[in-house]
Amino acid sequence: MTDRVVTRFAPSPTGYLHIGGARTALFNWLYARKMGGKMLLRIEDTDRERSTEAAVTAIIEGLHWLGLDADEPPVSQFARVARHREVAEELVAAGKAYYCYATPAELDEMREKAKAEKRPPRYDGRWRDRDPSEAPAGVKPVIRIKAPLDGETMVRDRVQGDVRFPNKDLDDFILLRSDGTPTYMHAVVVDDHDMGVTHIIRGDDHLTNAGRQTLIYTAMGWDVPIFAHIPLIHGADGAKLSKRHGALGVEAYREMGYLPVGLKNYLVRLGWSHGDDEIISPDDMIAWFDIDDINRGAARFDFAKLDAVNGHWIRASANEELVDTLMSVRDHLPNGAILRSVPDDVVRDRLSRAMPGLKERAKTLVELTESSAYLFAARPLDLEPKAEEILAGGGRAIVAGLLPDLEKVADWNAASVESVVRDYAEREGVKLGKAAQPLRAALTGKTTSPGVFDVLDVLGRDETLARLHDQVA
Repeated sequence: MTDRVVTRFAPSPTGYLHIGGARTALFNWLYARKMGGKMLLRIEDTDRERSTEAAVTAIIEGLHWLGLDADEPPVSQFARVARHREVAEELVAAGKAYYCYATPAELDEMREKAKAEKRPPRYDGRWRDRDPSEAPAGVKPVIRIKAPLDGETMVRDRVQGDVRFPNKDLDDFILLRSDGTPTYMHAVVVDDHDMGVTHIIRGDDHLTNAGRQTLIYTAMGWDVPIFAHIPLIHGADGAKLSKRHGALGVEAYREMGYLPVGLKNYLVRLGWSHGDDEIISPDDMIAWFDIDDINRGAARFDFAKLDAVNGHWIRASANEELVDTLMSVRDHLPNGAILRSVPDDVVRDRLSRAMPGLKERAKTLVELTESSAYLFAARPLDLEPKAEEILAGGGRAIVAGLLPDLEKVADWNAASVESVVRDYAEREGVKLGKAAQPLRAALTGKTTSPGVFDVLDVLGRDETLARLHDQVA
């Protein structure tokens, strides 16, 4: 076995890249990076009826968005069918597998008998030692492995520990179907061997497959890769993850406004941890990650924690970087039209100047976009009921009183307008907040926003004065 670590992510292209698959890809990618190795991508597309090119594209794009690109072009499992067949025939020639001519009727009879005897259905090995010359006419054979009849097969798993499988339970399973196509069990082993995979990191729903796959490796005289079967993700209520819990495609998380760095930070903490660290940078993920530290128990998906982690990464992002991100993902956001309502140069300018205040409150890019809506709103503004309440309850009089003073400001910036509002509040004997709140309502149509003086600064003199006049006209 090569000294260089090679991991792989092997999704079936029957749908989107779901969140559990994304975490599996992340663990494979991180371990490969940590060990100075590489991660490969194999598209397990042998189910021709359910596999689609659209799904392949969605998986590759989802990995790219997360920053988890494979180190080599993807491998199609279906394209390797001839190689799978070759290995199965090789095993027959070596006496490690055999042609089985059992008819569908015979197999049904075996199942019914097992059912009546209240035991798991098992193929009874009737063609294991028979000569193919005895084969009935017109029956196309399958190829079955000659599994050991006694003893046990042990899988040394880096997460689950040593797992033992009695060989009598593994039975002579099928490698090649009668139409010449490989079973999943066989194709995976041949592909992993040929791709040089050293570490198989995958969901623990595949743990029972590892015993049978080990038999194929052993029969071929191949090195068995190191297995690490990671726990599945459950919902916050402990039930198996479903769409209501968050079992959505990666593209759905992009549309909900999560940053790739935020989603990766959250996912890496599902089933793995590094002390009490909640916020883990991409560089630290690589430096700290190890499959030996993966928990055996199922992890629970929690949107509130994801929001908190993502909010941290929004605040930690450079202002211009966030502006670029918003501009690049606005077509995917449900409220992205907000960022298309005025020319792009205006959007960029106002976002850039407002971003320091905007990003402090937002947990997602959707929230960030929503909080920026006042920057691009058409006049006269639509007021939220609470904002209208403030203006109707004496706020318009305050705005009218402030307007003449604001119109005299020549050097328009946050400090100069704040000075004007403070002077007004002192002169009129009102608290600063009492003067500032009607300004916020008139300028944004809302009762919450970044600092009101920053709002005046970002909107600029002309737009500010125009919006204030709208409210006192």
